[in-house]
Amino acid sequence: MAYVRGETRDDGGCPFCVTVELARAMPELIVHAGRLAYVTLNLYPYNNGHVLVLPYRHAADLDELDPDEAGELMSLVVASRVALQGAFGPDGYNVGMNLGSAAGAGIPGHLHFHVVPRWAGDTNFMPVTGDVKVMPETLEQTKQRLIDAWPG
Repeated sequence: MAYVRGETRDDGGCPFCVTVELARAMPELIVHAGRLAYVTLNLYPYNNGHVLVLPYRHAADLDELDPDEAGELMSLVVASRVALQGAFGPDGYNVGMNLGSAAGAGIPGHLHFHVVPRWAGDTNFMPVTGDVKVMPETLEQTKQRLIDAWPG
């Protein structure tokens, strides 16, 4: 509800700007804390297993990334897909990002990749009739499955 109401962090900062140390100290959502980027569960998932891959550094567009950050981001996108396959066995994936508010970015100031597992026929009637989506497991269960399947 904090997101729906438009609430921000207590310090008014970007909710995606964290340090490596803070990411490693956030066991609720962080799936993997890398050197320059991290993987976190999406608090508002489109499907079970929906993760975000983000740089620690606040950057709004791809051309703001240095080559090491860009490389680690793509490496974590690939590792996320491998972990999702091992944890959930989906039939396919949506992988992408929305750059800027006009493109649908909910937090346009901090770029992030979405990695969303998909199954044949995974839409259900709830989004149509109730404007909600039913998720069959908790974020905690999803996170543990991904950590257990993380490559390496």
